[in-house]
Amino acid sequence: MPERLKHYIALTRLNRPIGILLLLWPTLWAIWIASEGRPDTTILVVFAVGTILMRSAGCAINDYADRDFDAHVARTADRPLAAKKISATEALVIAGVLALIAFSLVVIFLNRLTLYLSFIALFLAASYPFTKRFFAMPQAYLGIAFGFGIPMAFAAETGSVPMLACWMLIANVFWTIAYDTEYAMVDRDDDVKIGIKTTALLFGKYDVAIVMFCYLVMLAILAAIGKVIGLGWPYFSGLGIACGIALFHYTMIRNRDRERCFKAFLHNNWLGFSVFCGVIFDYALRT
Repeated sequence: MPERLKHYIALTRLNRPIGILLLLWPTLWAIWIASEGRPDTTILVVFAVGTILMRSAGCAINDYADRDFDAHVARTADRPLAAKKISATEALVIAGVLALIAFSLVVIFLNRLTLYLSFIALFLAASYPFTKRFFAMPQAYLGIAFGFGIPMAFAAETGSVPMLACWMLIANVFWTIAYDTEYAMVDRDDDVKIGIKTTALLFGKYDVAIVMFCYLVMLAILAAIGKVIGLGWPYFSGLGIACGIALFHYTMIRNRDRERCFKAFLHNNWLGFSVFCGVIFDYALRT
């Protein structure tokens, strides 16, 4: 593989698919619930591919915005832009091309409401990296950006965005604050030096307690949603497993060890997967 292509792949994190799933899980929850367990195949494929494309574009924008900071953080110093292996212009071009492809999929295959919402999604993805300069809780903004596939999924499947979608988005915001604070706990000392704002710094000594509180709120909202729309024991079993995973994360982050905090962050994919399994099995057992 050509060396420059390797750098492009590293820029877009296509070599690290775990991060894609954190965006994909809430979108899949929404698609299944909006369609009552019978998702349109075209919609499902477009959202899956679009999630990969927009996540990759977002990573490129993030590295462009943080290129002067990443060089001073041990974990990110080897990123292509920080290490000057590719240019800032290349990163912007790659982000633009990926976003354009994703936008084209929406234009061709999805309805007008979803198209309108895609402009908001693009703005959120492009602006998030810059919120770390001035907003004390950029993880909350990230939660909206990461979860905006939820209202888009409802729009694509039903032609509307009900209050249910808004509550699912709120749940995703709390989940994102939880797992991205775990991520931020890894770089706490470096972020203090370079002036980046994160919830790990904002929460201070209460970081672990607030992470667990955010998990609790996220699961409570999802439980209330399940109750309102009449989901059964498979769904709540999935939430129960997710709750157990969240409690396991407490044992990983309570001592604030960098490596274990990072592992807890990555482990959130299993939490999202557990909720998804609860959703699909609940609807599958009805047929």
